[in-house]
Amino acid sequence: MGPKFVPLNTLAKKIWRLVTTPTETTVFRPMPEFPVSFDSNIYRELNEDLSSVSENDLQTHFDECGINLGLRSHSIVNRTAFVQIVPRRPALEIGPFAAPLLKRPNVKYVDVFSTSELKEMAPKLGLDPESVPNISWVADPTDLSIVNEKFQICLSSHVIEHQPNLITHLNQVSNLLEDNGRYFLLVPDHRYCFDHFMTPSTISQVIGAFIENRVSHTPQSFMESRLHMTHNDPTRHWNNDHGFPEVNPYFPTENRIERLRSAIDEARQNSIPIRDEHAWYFTPSTFQSILTDLKDLKLIDLEIERMYPTLKNSNEFWVILRKPLKA
Repeated sequence: MGPKFVPLNTLAKKIWRLVTTPTETTVFRPMPEFPVSFDSNIYRELNEDLSSVSENDLQTHFDECGINLGLRSHSIVNRTAFVQIVPRRPALEIGPFAAPLLKRPNVKYVDVFSTSELKEMAPKLGLDPESVPNISWVADPTDLSIVNEKFQICLSSHVIEHQPNLITHLNQVSNLLEDNGRYFLLVPDHRYCFDHFMTPSTISQVIGAFIENRVSHTPQSFMESRLHMTHNDPTRHWNNDHGFPEVNPYFPTENRIERLRSAIDEARQNSIPIRDEHAWYFTPSTFQSILTDLKDLKLIDLEIERMYPTLKNSNEFWVILRKPLKA
């Protein structure tokens, strides 16, 4: 019996379906257009007193006033809405603990603890152990090199500020992204969380940590957290109730000297907990400035595609970083 031939029209249809049907593994599949950071129509609609203001003046009002008042200028109403704009592509969520933001079959997770460890820890922190996802990779706190796959999407929530070496972290994430991939970030705004009394981080500090090849927190940042940490209620912060600089609610029984003494002892023992300490303190404007400088210096290749500033009574802002296509 001779070979079985497939009719040309049937074969052509199969090829056409293969070419035109989008798949989760298509590297250069175009990303959707993400909501703009400033939409004059939305800004005008949400602020009736600006109904007669011109387009240019609306932008000026937001830049000079609205952003500091936490006024919304885009379609993303909260963190849930931000996560909903993440394309349904193969993704890696970094540090999900017991509350992953991406919950779908094509998502994998990396954390500093295993699945079983997280399930054991969750109830002690009032979290549901059944919400712990399956952790594919257990990484060192400052090293993602154990992840041996590439993704179109990476996402992290309140992770980037913990990284002692910000540049290395961004470059490791870039290495995990396919060209034209995106890194979605939920970043705490230090003004509206327990870092309120901290000094915003600078580009020189970020580059210094990179040159030092820093892999752990400095004793200085550890001391500052013990000395200046305040409450974590964003609504109170937006109402200018920041607590007291000399009182740390997380160490209520220790005075200033006692907190410093215990911090010195821990630092000398090299027992500073990388997972729990903040290395960096950002606002939307300082984050944007630092990332722009790092890109211009060619120390990173990720570039800011969208930034959604901190909304009133919130303590975080949202960022989308893009890995450019190779020339």
